[in-house]
Amino acid sequence: MNSILKNLLLATLALGLNVGAALADEALLKPFVLASKGAGSVAGKVLAAKAALVVHGFSLVGSYSPYPDTTIIVVSNDELKTTAAKSEHGGFGAAQRVAVAKVKDEVQVSYTNPTYMAHGYRMSGDLSNTAAKLQAALGKVEEFGAAGLSAEHLRKYHYMFGMEYFDEPSILAEFSSHEEALKTVEANLAAGKGGVTKVYRVDVPGKKESVFGVAMKGDDKYMDDKYIMSVIDSKEIKSAAHLPYEMLVTGNKVIALYARFRIALDFPDLKMAGQNSFMKIMESPEAIRKALVAAAGGTES
Repeated sequence: MNSILKNLLLATLALGLNVGAALADEALLKPFVLASKGAGSVAGKVLAAKAALVVHGFSLVGSYSPYPDTTIIVVSNDELKTTAAKSEHGGFGAAQRVAVAKVKDEVQVSYTNPTYMAHGYRMSGDLSNTAAKLQAALGKVEEFGAAGLSAEHLRKYHYMFGMEYFDEPSILAEFSSHEEALKTVEANLAAGKGGVTKVYRVDVPGKKESVFGVAMKGDDKYMDDKYIMSVIDSKEIKSAAHLPYEMLVTGNKVIALYARFRIALDFPDLKMAGQNSFMKIMESPEAIRKALVAAAGGTES
């Protein structure tokens, strides 16, 4: 009897450990979701994705091709915008990004994980409804892009000691009013100041806050979308939905997440040194900041 009871207790303990491990795994979030991969063309998949996104309640706010065989679609919806309005600098999370990329003989469709981004940007909710709608529209094969981070870790994330947090953005420019800030940013993006151009704009309801998604291409390779991604996006499943970068007009200021945070949040497992590592783009954070300062109409201090 004692032997039977002992075996039963051991089995129960093992089951509990397995359930606990499974729950721990489920609690770990990854930055991107692979929706599908297979035969087809980028153009065809883009059209299909856009149609499905609209059917499921998303607004198409912009798209661009940062390099050949890759198109980024940017979307927003009511949940994204209303949730963005409830937290400081929540506008950084007011849109989600969908990537369609040809990789060898197949086309991959992927998107940012709304729940991961909600926690990384310290938003007031987890955007679970948006996550469900993206899955319904595009599908879900797996989450990818990192070993995984917990929601608690994401809300206080930084890459390593001495590097920036979410609440330590770069102040790019400051104006006398919100309206002047918006007008200047729109004009400078239209003119391609600093090699930076507009992909989209989303206005956060009830706040003087607008997020701009921007494409970056210039003579300085360290601020160039194509060059940066050629270094850091080296895995078999592509993380092209990292792009585009954002500028946030909030009140009378224009700010941006510093690249040591913005890039690391999407690539938390990227090595510090080696062939495809942060070391290869060591000059990018400052190059990006300077390009965005020019686009914002700011001046170097």
